[in-house]
Amino acid sequence: MTSYVITPPAETLLPVEGGGQFPVRRVYCVGRNYADHAREMGADPDREPPFFFSKPRDAVFTADVVPYPSATQDLHHEVELVLALGGGGAGLTPATAGALVYACAVGVDLTRRDLQADAKKAGRPWDMAKGFDGSGPVGSLKPSPGMKAGAISLAVNGKIRQSGDLSQMIWSPSEIVAHLSALVRLEAGDLIFTGTPAGVGALERGDRVEARIDGLMPLSFALA
Repeated sequence: MTSYVITPPAETLLPVEGGGQFPVRRVYCVGRNYADHAREMGADPDREPPFFFSKPRDAVFTADVVPYPSATQDLHHEVELVLALGGGGAGLTPATAGALVYACAVGVDLTRRDLQADAKKAGRPWDMAKGFDGSGPVGSLKPSPGMKAGAISLAVNGKIRQSGDLSQMIWSPSEIVAHLSALVRLEAGDLIFTGTPAGVGALERGDRVEARIDGLMPLSFALA
């Protein structure tokens, strides 16, 4: 029997449609994977190699109320398709990488935009802008291969802020998984946020966020 010197941290688990729970291992995110969002952030959307950042797994949040984070005056929403991997590997091709996707879900990458802007100016990491507590709300997982098309949207207090289609992604889900597998060995339990369309904007305490992707369970939460 294992003897721990401290109480082991709780697992991060996501509900799966039809029953069961998905244990989260690592959380990866793709930056600027929609051309219109790349433009609104002042970047060139011409198919540059994808770049990645991470969130801690306990940043993944499933509750109906998400706490408004400290140390920011400019919290932004970014609706995204989230891939949940059921297998792993390294150095994969897009053809083999796509087979690793076990399920998909709607997610929101919450960002302390003011902290991110300061980090960019200073040439520093984005960790505290992206990886804070509750920064990755995710809905129920639906077992399915990586989706390539379907409407994606986000509304705040009933007003649409972001609207696009998964087909507008610069890099497809299978290409994203393949690129990431060239940098790290992927394993079952990994989540990958795949980027957001244009329309990102600020959130306030009390706002109700509703994120949707065709064919998946909607994600809804309030900021408190």
